[in-house]
Amino acid sequence: MPEIIPNWHPILVHFTVALLSLSVFLFVAANFTRGVLREQWLIVARWLLWFGAAITLLTALAGLYAYNTVAHDTPSHEAMTEHRNWAIFVIVLFPLLAGWAAWRVRAGKELGKGFVGGMVVAGLLLLTTAWHGGEVVYRYGLGVMSMPNVDSHQHNGGDAHAHGHGDAATPEGGEGHAHEHATETSADDGHDHAHDAGEEEMDDSMMDFSGMDDGLDEGPTAHSDKGDHAH
Repeated sequence: MPEIIPNWHPILVHFTVALLSLSVFLFVAANFTRGVLREQWLIVARWLLWFGAAITLLTALAGLYAYNTVAHDTPSHEAMTEHRNWAIFVIVLFPLLAGWAAWRVRAGKELGKGFVGGMVVAGLLLLTTAWHGGEVVYRYGLGVMSMPNVDSHQHNGGDAHAHGHGDAATPEGGEGHAHEHATETSADDGHDHAHDAGEEEMDDSMMDFSGMDDGLDEGPTAHSDKGDHAH
Protein backbone atom coordinates (compact mmCIF):
# COMPACT_ATOMS: atom_id res chain seq x y z
CA MET A 1 0.00 0.00 0.00
CA PRO A 2 1.51 3.40 -0.94
CA GLU A 3 2.42 5.65 1.98
CA ILE A 4 0.46 8.56 0.51
CA ILE A 5 -2.91 7.09 1.47
CA PRO A 6 -4.11 4.98 4.43
CA ASN A 7 -6.26 2.67 2.23
CA TRP A 8 -7.68 2.26 -1.29
CA HIS A 9 -11.10 3.79 -0.62
CA PRO A 10 -10.12 7.33 -1.76
CA ILE A 11 -8.98 5.90 -5.11
CA LEU A 12 -11.88 3.58 -5.84
CA VAL A 13 -14.59 6.02 -4.80
CA HIS A 14 -13.65 8.42 -7.59
CA PHE A 15 -14.33 5.73 -10.20
CA THR A 16 -17.68 4.99 -8.57
CA VAL A 17 -18.79 8.61 -8.61
CA ALA A 18 -17.54 9.31 -12.14
CA LEU A 19 -18.91 6.19 -13.85
CA LEU A 20 -22.30 6.08 -12.14
CA SER A 21 -23.04 9.80 -12.33
CA LEU A 22 -22.20 9.83 -16.05
CA SER A 23 -24.41 6.77 -16.54
CA VAL A 24 -27.34 8.56 -14.91
CA PHE A 25 -26.80 11.59 -17.11
CA LEU A 26 -26.75 9.55 -20.33
CA PHE A 27 -29.86 7.54 -19.40
CA VAL A 28 -31.75 10.80 -18.80
CA ALA A 29 -30.35 12.57 -21.88
CA ALA A 30 -31.19 9.59 -24.13
CA ASN A 31 -34.89 10.23 -23.53
CA PHE A 32 -34.55 13.57 -25.31
CA THR A 33 -32.87 12.16 -28.43
CA ARG A 34 -33.94 9.95 -31.26
CA GLY A 35 -32.41 7.54 -33.74
CA VAL A 36 -28.82 6.33 -33.72
CA LEU A 37 -27.65 8.89 -31.17
CA ARG A 38 -30.18 7.67 -28.62
CA GLU A 39 -29.16 4.06 -29.14
CA GLN A 40 -25.47 4.89 -28.78
CA TRP A 41 -26.04 6.84 -25.59
CA LEU A 42 -28.04 3.98 -24.10
CA ILE A 43 -25.27 1.50 -24.91
CA VAL A 44 -22.64 3.69 -23.26
CA ALA A 45 -24.91 4.35 -20.28
CA ARG A 46 -25.46 0.61 -19.70
CA TRP A 47 -21.74 -0.18 -19.81
CA LEU A 48 -20.97 2.67 -17.46
CA LEU A 49 -23.62 1.35 -15.09
CA TRP A 50 -22.23 -2.18 -15.16
CA PHE A 51 -18.62 -1.12 -14.66
CA GLY A 52 -19.62 1.40 -12.02
CA ALA A 53 -21.70 -1.13 -10.08
CA ALA A 54 -18.81 -3.64 -10.09
CA ILE A 55 -16.32 -1.05 -8.85
CA THR A 56 -18.83 0.14 -6.25
CA LEU A 57 -18.68 -3.27 -4.57
CA LEU A 58 -14.88 -2.90 -4.25
CA THR A 59 -15.35 0.68 -3.05
CA ALA A 60 -17.74 -0.54 -0.37
CA LEU A 61 -15.27 -3.15 0.89
CA ALA A 62 -12.46 -0.58 1.02
CA GLY A 63 -14.77 1.90 2.75
CA LEU A 64 -15.76 -0.68 5.37
CA TYR A 65 -12.09 -1.39 6.02
CA ALA A 66 -11.40 2.35 6.37
CA TYR A 67 -14.38 2.75 8.72
CA ASN A 68 -12.90 0.18 11.12
CA THR A 69 -9.22 1.17 10.88
CA VAL A 70 -8.86 4.94 10.37
CA ALA A 71 -8.00 6.88 13.54
CA HIS A 72 -10.83 9.22 14.54
CA ASP A 73 -12.46 11.10 17.40
CA THR A 74 -16.13 11.42 18.39
CA PRO A 75 -17.18 14.19 15.92
CA SER A 76 -15.40 12.55 12.99
CA HIS A 77 -16.87 9.16 13.94
CA GLU A 78 -20.38 10.61 13.74
CA ALA A 79 -19.63 12.17 10.34
CA MET A 80 -18.10 8.91 9.12
CA THR A 81 -21.13 6.93 10.27
CA GLU A 82 -23.49 9.28 8.44
CA HIS A 83 -21.43 8.89 5.29
CA ARG A 84 -21.57 5.11 5.65
CA ASN A 85 -25.35 5.10 6.13
CA TRP A 86 -25.90 7.08 2.94
CA ALA A 87 -23.46 4.84 1.10
CA ILE A 88 -25.51 1.74 1.98
CA PHE A 89 -28.36 2.95 -0.25
CA VAL A 90 -25.93 3.48 -3.13
CA ILE A 91 -24.28 0.09 -2.63
CA VAL A 92 -27.64 -1.68 -2.73
CA LEU A 93 -29.50 0.35 -5.33
CA PHE A 94 -26.98 0.59 -8.18
CA PRO A 95 -26.19 -3.15 -8.37
CA LEU A 96 -29.97 -3.80 -8.46
CA LEU A 97 -30.35 -1.31 -11.32
CA ALA A 98 -27.38 -2.91 -13.11
CA GLY A 99 -29.06 -6.32 -12.80
CA TRP A 100 -32.35 -4.85 -14.02
CA ALA A 101 -30.63 -3.36 -17.09
CA ALA A 102 -28.85 -6.65 -17.85
CA TRP A 103 -32.12 -8.60 -17.59
CA ARG A 104 -33.97 -6.19 -19.92
CA VAL A 105 -31.18 -6.26 -22.51
CA ARG A 106 -31.02 -10.05 -22.36
CA ALA A 107 -34.79 -10.21 -22.90
CA GLY A 108 -34.52 -7.79 -25.83
CA LYS A 109 -36.73 -5.21 -24.15
CA GLU A 110 -36.21 -1.50 -23.69
CA LEU A 111 -35.68 0.11 -20.36
CA GLY A 112 -38.79 1.97 -19.29
CA LYS A 113 -39.25 5.28 -17.58
CA GLY A 114 -39.46 3.52 -14.23
CA PHE A 115 -35.86 2.41 -14.67
CA VAL A 116 -34.77 5.94 -15.58
CA GLY A 117 -36.59 7.29 -12.52
CA GLY A 118 -34.76 4.75 -10.35
CA MET A 119 -31.45 5.88 -11.86
CA VAL A 120 -32.24 9.51 -11.01
CA VAL A 121 -33.02 8.63 -7.39
CA ALA A 122 -29.84 6.57 -7.15
CA GLY A 123 -27.86 9.43 -8.66
CA LEU A 124 -29.14 11.86 -6.04
CA LEU A 125 -28.22 9.40 -3.30
CA LEU A 126 -24.78 9.05 -4.87
CA LEU A 127 -24.18 12.81 -4.83
CA THR A 128 -25.37 13.07 -1.22
CA THR A 129 -23.04 10.26 -0.20
CA ALA A 130 -20.14 11.88 -2.01
CA TRP A 131 -20.84 15.21 -0.31
CA HIS A 132 -20.77 13.58 3.12
CA GLY A 133 -17.54 11.82 2.15
CA GLY A 134 -16.00 15.17 1.31
CA GLU A 135 -17.13 16.52 4.68
CA VAL A 136 -15.42 13.61 6.43
CA VAL A 137 -12.09 14.39 4.80
CA TYR A 138 -12.02 18.17 4.34
CA ARG A 139 -13.97 19.28 7.42
CA TYR A 140 -12.91 16.63 9.94
CA GLY A 141 -9.53 15.62 8.46
CA LEU A 142 -10.36 11.92 8.64
CA GLY A 143 -7.80 9.67 6.97
CA VAL A 144 -5.36 12.56 6.46
CA MET A 145 -1.84 11.53 7.39
CA SER A 146 -0.40 15.04 7.74
CA MET A 147 -1.94 18.47 8.35
CA PRO A 148 -0.17 21.70 7.32
CA ASN A 149 1.31 23.87 10.07
CA VAL A 150 0.00 27.23 8.89
CA ASP A 151 1.60 29.14 11.77
CA SER A 152 5.09 28.31 10.55
CA HIS A 153 4.48 29.36 6.93
CA GLN A 154 6.04 32.63 5.79
CA HIS A 155 5.90 34.72 2.62
CA ASN A 156 9.45 35.93 2.03
CA GLY A 157 9.64 39.10 -0.03
CA GLY A 158 12.95 39.95 1.55
CA ASP A 159 14.15 39.69 5.13
CA ALA A 160 12.53 42.97 6.08
CA HIS A 161 9.11 41.92 4.80
CA ALA A 162 9.03 38.33 6.08
CA HIS A 163 5.93 37.67 8.13
CA GLY A 164 4.11 34.68 9.55
CA HIS A 165 0.42 33.87 9.40
CA GLY A 166 0.50 33.67 13.17
CA ASP A 167 0.54 37.49 13.32
CA ALA A 168 -3.25 37.44 13.34
CA ALA A 169 -3.18 35.63 16.68
CA THR A 170 -1.18 38.38 18.42
CA PRO A 171 -3.07 40.55 20.91
CA GLU A 172 -4.68 43.69 19.61
CA GLY A 173 -2.27 46.53 19.49
CA GLY A 174 0.76 44.23 19.59
CA GLU A 175 1.94 45.16 16.15
CA GLY A 176 1.31 48.84 16.82
CA HIS A 177 3.36 48.54 20.00
CA ALA A 178 6.21 47.10 17.98
CA HIS A 179 6.04 50.00 15.53
CA GLU A 180 5.85 52.49 18.39
CA HIS A 181 8.83 50.86 20.04
CA ALA A 182 10.75 51.09 16.78
CA THR A 183 9.76 54.74 16.44
CA GLU A 184 10.80 55.49 19.99
CA THR A 185 14.09 53.73 19.40
CA SER A 186 14.68 55.80 16.27
CA ALA A 187 13.78 58.97 18.16
CA ASP A 188 16.13 58.04 20.99
CA ASP A 189 18.89 57.39 18.50
CA GLY A 190 18.33 60.80 16.97
CA HIS A 191 18.38 62.35 20.44
CA ASP A 192 21.61 60.60 21.27
CA HIS A 193 23.20 61.79 18.05
CA ALA A 194 22.09 65.34 18.70
CA HIS A 195 23.31 65.12 22.27
CA ASP A 196 26.66 63.77 21.17
CA ALA A 197 27.00 66.54 18.59
CA GLY A 198 26.14 69.10 21.25
CA GLU A 199 28.74 67.66 23.57
CA GLU A 200 31.35 67.88 20.83
CA GLU A 201 30.48 71.54 20.18
CA MET A 202 30.67 72.28 23.89
CA ASP A 203 34.06 70.60 24.09
CA ASP A 204 35.30 72.77 21.20
CA SER A 205 33.97 75.90 22.89
CA MET A 206 35.67 74.94 26.11
CA MET A 207 38.90 74.52 24.24
CA ASP A 208 38.49 78.07 22.87
CA PHE A 209 37.83 79.42 26.33
CA SER A 210 40.87 77.59 27.59
CA GLY A 211 42.96 79.47 25.05
CA MET A 212 41.53 82.75 26.28
CA ASP A 213 42.36 81.81 29.82
CA ASP A 214 45.94 81.21 28.79
CA GLY A 215 46.05 84.63 27.17
CA LEU A 216 44.65 86.30 30.25
CA ASP A 217 47.15 84.59 32.44
CA GLU A 218 50.02 85.72 30.22
CA GLY A 219 48.75 89.32 30.10
CA PRO A 220 49.21 90.34 33.71
CA THR A 221 52.44 88.44 33.97
CA ALA A 222 53.91 90.28 31.02
CA HIS A 223 52.74 93.63 32.44
CA SER A 224 54.26 92.86 35.75
CA ASP A 225 57.50 92.00 34.10
CA LYS A 226 57.50 95.31 32.28
CA GLY A 227 56.80 97.14 35.47
CA ASP A 228 59.59 95.48 37.22
CA HIS A 229 61.89 96.32 34.38
CA ALA A 230 60.82 99.96 34.50
CA HIS A 231 61.50 100.16 38.14
